[in-house]
Amino acid sequence: MNRAEIKYKIQTEIRKTEEQVADYTELTRPVEPENAIGRISRMDAINNKSVTEAALRKAKDKLENLRYALSKIDDPEFGMCIRCRQPIPIGRILVMPQSRTCVKCSQ
Repeated sequence: MNRAEIKYKIQTEIRKTEEQVADYTELTRPVEPENAIGRISRMDAINNKSVTEAALRKAKDKLENLRYALSKIDDPEFGMCIRCRQPIPIGRILVMPQSRTCVKCSQ
């Protein structure tokens, strides 16, 4: 696996995550009090909004980490665990390109 393929994978993940952030942002707009919505339905909508806000925070964190990984792709240290200094397995980089630690050190 070469850096060009890893870079493409990261760029693809960035595009997907940006779309998720946009979708979640739309879903986290304030819940408007309407006459057509009952009290229980409004409570459900507020609860769903809280769940979506948590997903939005997670997606924004992932996006930040992906952008960081993309900025470091040409760095000779890219793909090295920041704790143990051993190479991060290529499978982990492909599944989680924003990861800065190997599986062992992440536990």
